[in-house]
Amino acid sequence: MELARTVSEVRYAVAAARAAGERIGLVPTMGYLHDGHLSLIAAAKRTCSWVGLSSFVNPLQFGPAEDLSRYPRDMERDFALAESAGVAQLFAPSAAEMYPGGEPWVVVVPEHGSDRLCGASRPGHFRGVLTVVAKLIHIYSPDVAVFGQKDYQQLVLIRRMAEDLNMDITIEMAPIVRERDGLAMSSRNIYLSDDERTRALALSKALGRCEDLFRSGERVAANYRRTLAQAAGAGVQMEYGEVVDPNTLEPVDEVSEGVVCAIAARVGSTRLIDNVVLGSETFQE
Repeated sequence: MELARTVSEVRYAVAAARAAGERIGLVPTMGYLHDGHLSLIAAAKRTCSWVGLSSFVNPLQFGPAEDLSRYPRDMERDFALAESAGVAQLFAPSAAEMYPGGEPWVVVVPEHGSDRLCGASRPGHFRGVLTVVAKLIHIYSPDVAVFGQKDYQQLVLIRRMAEDLNMDITIEMAPIVRERDGLAMSSRNIYLSDDERTRALALSKALGRCEDLFRSGERVAANYRRTLAQAAGAGVQMEYGEVVDPNTLEPVDEVSEGVVCAIAARVGSTRLIDNVVLGSETFQE
């Protein structure tokens, strides 16, 4: 596997792969890889013969009081995991390589869908996400890019960006990968103490109860919101528990298969998010 540090190295490798008739896949990440990221690589490899993985902690999507400086990093481990997963090239640029002029003059700003859920407490976050993803798409010109369901709002906005800006790319969603006890895998889980790790299970348990409600025939969205609110408790400060349309992210009054129950909370000082697409997942207690 190659390690690329510059945009020109990526473009050279992609051009060579294209000339060889390869189908190009892209998995954008912020590094500190875990099994959830490896599932994205596996999804890309199912339809693409050449898969590139980017590892870049994007400063543009972090607010002034957020965890940019302490976000976990381990490039040596990431390289080994990406290589073992069959990645053709790992792109690990510096901030200066991605934003050579510093703060960019031109960015991608979503007009809709970014002012609720995570966007309500993280103003400017999705501006940063969409800008860096747009740059990566232009750098790679991939056939397919794969993103995880855990960041569902991000996925919806990226799909809309690709559609609205006529990007010639397929955006695929890979399911959430969970620990054996149900906790959604996240690089930020490393921040949790043992006690906080136990308390964090309140999020997936609330989502599991929502899935049980759906399978039992309950269709009133307010009852799902009450169930999500039950995740709050000692050491778990709820940010939101919402039931939304899977395409518009607007709140719904009645649920049907495919509706998304989404939750965000701070457990100690760590912000965690999780969701379930109703009718798609079985939770283990």
